Amino acid sequence: MLSVLLATGLWFAISHDQPWEVALRVPIEFQHVPENLEISSETIPEPQVRVSGPERLIRQLRSTDVHAEIELADAKPGERTFDLTAQQIRLPRDLKMVQVVPGQVHLSFDAKLTREVAIHARVTGLAAGSANIVVDPPTITITGPQRHVERVEAATTDPIEATGIANSTTFTSNAYVSDPLVQVVNPTPIRVTVIVGRVAPPSAGH
Repeated sequence: MLSVLLATGLWFAISHDQPWEVALRVPIEFQHVPENLEISSETIPEPQVRVSGPERLIRQLRSTDVHAEIELADAKPGERTFDLTAQQIRLPRDLKMVQVVPGQVHLSFDAKLTREVAIHARVTGLAAGSANIVVDPPTITITGPQRHVERVEAATTDPIEATGIANSTTFTSNAYVSDPLVQVVNPTPIRVTVIVGRVAPPSAGH
């Protein structure tokens, strides 16, 4: 009986140490990105990495345990292709990479640009010219890849429904830029005041 138990234990240990493979979608971590540079690629792929190792380790493996690293210290504006090899894949000890797909990543880079743009209030439910609209603050600061930032004419508030209001009403909204590569610096609530009726010009002599 002891021999049977020993044989069973040995089989269990060996069978759970047989090499296994698993495929994982993993993120790319960019190392040492220059401060004046932005990645301007609209999509960045998540490579699929096939990993092999003992069954007991593969069973414990999580997608967060594996990632790819790309060094960008010497990157400049323009396009560049990076190879993804075993040197770029970070794995737990005792596991090895079998394959990574795709084997290359093509990225675009642009100089970083920061500037101010006006905020346009998006107010609905009012007849044209029936109200004055005051936006506070009137501008926001945006940042991102130069070519994308230069194409932004203005930021826009979320829709504000002003049907049926009388006199002066103030709404709180948020400003956004539709380009996903352009970010708002220090986002803050936007106050939009809708003043119904035209403001009469001052009379002569006053």
